[in-house]
Amino acid sequence: MTKTRHLTILGSTGSIGESTLDVVARHPHRYQVVALTADRNVEKMLGQCTRFHPSYAVMLDAPSAGRLEDRLRAAGLDIKVLSGIESLEKVASLPEIDTVMAAIVGAAGIRPTLAAARTGKHILLANKETLVMAGRVFMDTLKQHHATLLPIDSEHNAIFQSLPSRFNGDLAGSGVRRILLTASGGPFRKVDLEMLETVTPEQACAHPNWVMGRKISVDSATMMNKGLEVIEAHWLFNAEPEKIQVVIHPQSVIHSMVEYIDGSVLAQLGNPDMRTPIAHALSYPERTESGVQSLDMFKVARLDFEFPDFKRFPCLRLAYEALAAGGNMPAVLNAANEVAVEVFLAGRIPFTAVPVMIEDVMKSTERQNVPDLESVLLADLQARATAREWLTCNTGRIQEGQYPHSVPDSKTDNPHTF
Repeated sequence: MTKTRHLTILGSTGSIGESTLDVVARHPHRYQVVALTADRNVEKMLGQCTRFHPSYAVMLDAPSAGRLEDRLRAAGLDIKVLSGIESLEKVASLPEIDTVMAAIVGAAGIRPTLAAARTGKHILLANKETLVMAGRVFMDTLKQHHATLLPIDSEHNAIFQSLPSRFNGDLAGSGVRRILLTASGGPFRKVDLEMLETVTPEQACAHPNWVMGRKISVDSATMMNKGLEVIEAHWLFNAEPEKIQVVIHPQSVIHSMVEYIDGSVLAQLGNPDMRTPIAHALSYPERTESGVQSLDMFKVARLDFEFPDFKRFPCLRLAYEALAAGGNMPAVLNAANEVAVEVFLAGRIPFTAVPVMIEDVMKSTERQNVPDLESVLLADLQARATAREWLTCNTGRIQEGQYPHSVPDSKTDNPHTF
């Protein structure tokens, strides 16, 4: 008889959280939701609480928690409402919990995810920043407390499925030549470079294949999401940068591949729907129905592949550089990107200024070691301050249309190939 999993879903009102609850609802006897957490979306959290009856509901701030508590009381629901980072850590480490879906977007997800690791939970990781910013700290914590980790990103989940079942972190010993990390190329894969400066937030968020939140949609448009995934793959699979090749695959049918020394290439294919990796991780090592339609290979008809163009996608280059530098630089990269995306979505900088801001922040930051979470978070705060200072110094030039100075005059560049 399959054991019932008791879940905390960190970030339940986001796209990953909603997809997780969709899978959970299909198997009510396999999963019990104990805690849900959200930012400030009281209405959506109320609906989830009404349907899944968790023991705990956590909002990021006290006012949102107060509004939710009033609504739950009026509905006659006995659910304990909490607020703040400490409460996120609490519900991620409850003794009755065995599985934590870590789907909070941004640096805010690091502390509760680490709390889950420190209490030996089964962690389904969708929060990129935990590995990007604090990879060494997090991986050491996992080992120390015998927690387990399964990746939720479709690409990393595909790599996990394509590696040997007993993979122990030794790529060479497993006969692996390299990891092939696929990318859709986003909405601007074929747009003239000269047009990128006038891209609107709505255009950047219109992903051709995936339905995602606004921040990650912009990251897809700049391909920073793929750069962050390169850093994640380094920590997840103990893979050096030269063993991770990004491949643009616009159909988003092959979610990633593993190439072996005998010439074999194993790939995981499927429709672009996050419920597939979520269902895989929730039920691992078993398989359960996810609600995803079967892949119609006759309808797909063709699979295309392209090299990534670093002039079109400079954020990808910056991510490789941050990974090579190590120390605080991945945290600096991530923090600068979060600020840049925030101000782009607010209409304060053009799309092409996003990588310019990130690169300037990286160049102005001294590389330092980050041996613990406190030093990681300090690097994050300092990089955010530097990014906002950059914005203040360049606001006038941006308003006058003088920044960034130019658009690359070439449509090709030497990709990061090995």
